[in-house]
Amino acid sequence: MSVTYTVKVEDSRPESGKNPSAGPVYRCTYAKDGLLDLPDGMHSPWEFFSESVKRNPNNRMLGRRQTADSKQAGPYVWITYKEAYDAALRIGSAMRNQGGNPGDRCGIYGSNCPEWIIAMEACNCQAVTYVPLYDTLGANAVEFIVNHAEVAIAFVQENKLPAILSCLPACCSYLKTIVSFANVSSIQKKEAEELGVSLFSWKEFSELGSLDCELPQKQKTDICTIMYTSGTTGEPKGVILTNKAIMTEVLSIDQLIEITDKACSEEDTYFSFLPLAHVYDQIMETYFIKRGSSIGFWQGDVRYLMDDVQELKPTAFCAVPRVYDRIYTGIVNKIASGGLIRNKLFQYAYNYKLRNMENGFPQDKASPLLDKLVFDKVRQALGGKVRLMLSGAAPLPRHVEEFLRVSCCSNLSQGYGLTESCGGCFTSLANVMSMIGTVGVPITTIEARLESVPEMGYDALSSVPRGEICLRGNTLFSGYYKRQDLTDEVVIDGWFHTGDIGELQSDGSMKIIDRKKNIFKLSQGEYVAVENIENTYSRCPLIASIWVYGNSFESFLVAVVVPERKALEDWGIENGEATDFKSLCENPKARKYILNELNSTGQKHHLRGFELLKAVYLEPNPFDMERDLVTPTFKLKRPQLLKYYKDRIDELYSEGKGAKV
Repeated sequence: MSVTYTVKVEDSRPESGKNPSAGPVYRCTYAKDGLLDLPDGMHSPWEFFSESVKRNPNNRMLGRRQTADSKQAGPYVWITYKEAYDAALRIGSAMRNQGGNPGDRCGIYGSNCPEWIIAMEACNCQAVTYVPLYDTLGANAVEFIVNHAEVAIAFVQENKLPAILSCLPACCSYLKTIVSFANVSSIQKKEAEELGVSLFSWKEFSELGSLDCELPQKQKTDICTIMYTSGTTGEPKGVILTNKAIMTEVLSIDQLIEITDKACSEEDTYFSFLPLAHVYDQIMETYFIKRGSSIGFWQGDVRYLMDDVQELKPTAFCAVPRVYDRIYTGIVNKIASGGLIRNKLFQYAYNYKLRNMENGFPQDKASPLLDKLVFDKVRQALGGKVRLMLSGAAPLPRHVEEFLRVSCCSNLSQGYGLTESCGGCFTSLANVMSMIGTVGVPITTIEARLESVPEMGYDALSSVPRGEICLRGNTLFSGYYKRQDLTDEVVIDGWFHTGDIGELQSDGSMKIIDRKKNIFKLSQGEYVAVENIENTYSRCPLIASIWVYGNSFESFLVAVVVPERKALEDWGIENGEATDFKSLCENPKARKYILNELNSTGQKHHLRGFELLKAVYLEPNPFDMERDLVTPTFKLKRPQLLKYYKDRIDELYSEGKGAKV
């Protein structure tokens, strides 16, 4: 008999008038008697931090690697909880002395580092709303956010000072104080002063504050942060998250990790590299601060990411599928190059442990001996101490999730969430193998239902329920800042409509299968759910990423494909073609080969005729934020991709109509 991890708390709703039908309302089984809420007497995330300081003042809290004269980075250098606490008090006090008041907005602009967290905690201690600023939202985004949120003071990474100074003329009516994470030059000070803005180094600003300042009273209804979402179209939207939402989210993570795994403590170390400007990493770091754990920051350069991991040896690792995919590929290639006997041994060990895990054995008890003999080498890829791995922001390929669950000697949970849900709202559960390929069940603060989307053929009341995921509960946003119109579009009768299409599984877990808005009609009238199709083509091992395009004036689909470099170069060697990657991408034979392999993958996974591709363009460079082609969480920005590749798309349609490749 299959086990289910959710409970039904409300019946389904039939279609009525303009309202589509909706499935039953479900909660996680751990919240069957009521959703987790913030206990009385808790008011601000500052309490998580100050309680940890009281418990473990001398525990290491924030660490970074020192680099001297561009030489190789040294070991991690740490500041303690007490040192970080004192720094936050001084910075918070200095903000008050500069005229900052509770409820004012403060910008934080820069990569993950100790100063980012200290600035965030300084805001928390003074009940100031912090607003992450980040330029990956597109041109003029920083200027837009500063003006829209009426940001009065901003903490800025040293290398971002030129960017903030260049937009000062357009936003100095609000922004009056800038504090560098490190130093400032006399020229920069002068430039700011000419526009009526005070510019301080971190040290100068700290000296304006004191440790004995009186802290304002805080309320759980206070706005903790306004977080601007990248979105794939239009202006950034400011998502309002209260102290209550942030704290309750952290308490739910705490509860779920404690029930399904082992609670984190001051013995744990978290590796910080996902952007703090996003809710995913910010919530996780707040959780580890609550538990008194240590947080080590990456250097900010993806080339040294794994070197930082090896040096830090974290016990907890959060990443996006793109990073896990690279780790998986690296490990698999290493195993393949180890010779036939080692390969056979690994496959035997893998299948043995997988079978035991599928039969209900927890990961750490499924094959302790093989963990030591075989899988410990895989574990070393992440430093050798990782016991908790989380994945979010996009779907994790099923084969990658299974491989990492089996071979990393660590629990791996895939989750799903949005800025509007204060980070994760669904999570798969440790050691529940039926949840592989899903995002799991609602967390303990949220209840969920599916709403039918008739125009896409999704029925929430069918035997396999499919529809738009709708959320209700204690960790949702309080609306879009100054945009009640946009809030009313997505929050209807108390339900937040996510825009994501889910499929309910028999064990109560949810699988994300589509996106409501990414649907268009071909000229012959066929509807195309493009994200679903891209997910299918992504199973082809020859490609790293793909953007599929079609419109209502054309009868077929085309695509821009970033091939897997090694796979294409191997094909070049086997077929006597030039092996230079860029030349191969321009090679008509290589394009035909990739097109045929993609369509073969599509047919194998039952794509319909009109969902197959007629022509592809091979792009040697990955889709990146520098060209504004993806969001910071690597979701495709379709309007921008079309603008960038417009000429290529026109060529592909000409080619497709001539059926020449």
